[in-house]
Amino acid sequence: MKMLKEKEAEDFLEKKGFNVARSGIAKNYNEALGISSKLGFPVMLKVTNSIHKTNINGIKISNKENLEENFKQLRKKSPKILVQEYVDGLEMIAGLKKDPTFDHVIIFGLGGIYTEIIRDVSFRICPIELKDIKEMMQEIKGYKLLKGYRDKKFNIKSVENVILRLSKLAESHPNIEELDINPLIVNSKEAIIVDARIVMK
Repeated sequence: MKMLKEKEAEDFLEKKGFNVARSGIAKNYNEALGISSKLGFPVMLKVTNSIHKTNINGIKISNKENLEENFKQLRKKSPKILVQEYVDGLEMIAGLKKDPTFDHVIIFGLGGIYTEIIRDVSFRICPIELKDIKEMMQEIKGYKLLKGYRDKKFNIKSVENVILRLSKLAESHPNIEELDINPLIVNSKEAIIVDARIVMK
């Protein structure tokens, strides 16, 4: 088994046509400042040596004023730091899992901290079509949020596109054992991958 950590997984998905947040790897503060200046503040700083970044306080939203201090703090925990554009919106989860009986199963639901607390997810056996995607989206309780509330609106079509691409990816890459996108951040403009992990056989 081979695991692609966040940056590797995101680069892989970007090559496959997925919309991925822009990022770069920094070993020192000057590199982090250079990447941040290109991306625009604020940025997300993330440790690269753990898949459980929130558990070790390994993520920090940073502006120009606190970038150096935040970078130094995270650098104590990780030899390299991922500098990523900051994306705001509703956090969803999407992914693939290989089942011994059904082969690839696609997963969709509320993401971020809600994944473990609420477990608001739905499943379908691949391959799936647009009508299946609409059904699985409507099954989760979080669909009420996704449809929009108050002055918040979300680009549902972009989410459908991500799920459809995942189904096609499962067909073209049968060696994928697990693929986790968490979070997939959705806003009024787009659905964009902010964190991903892939396990391949």
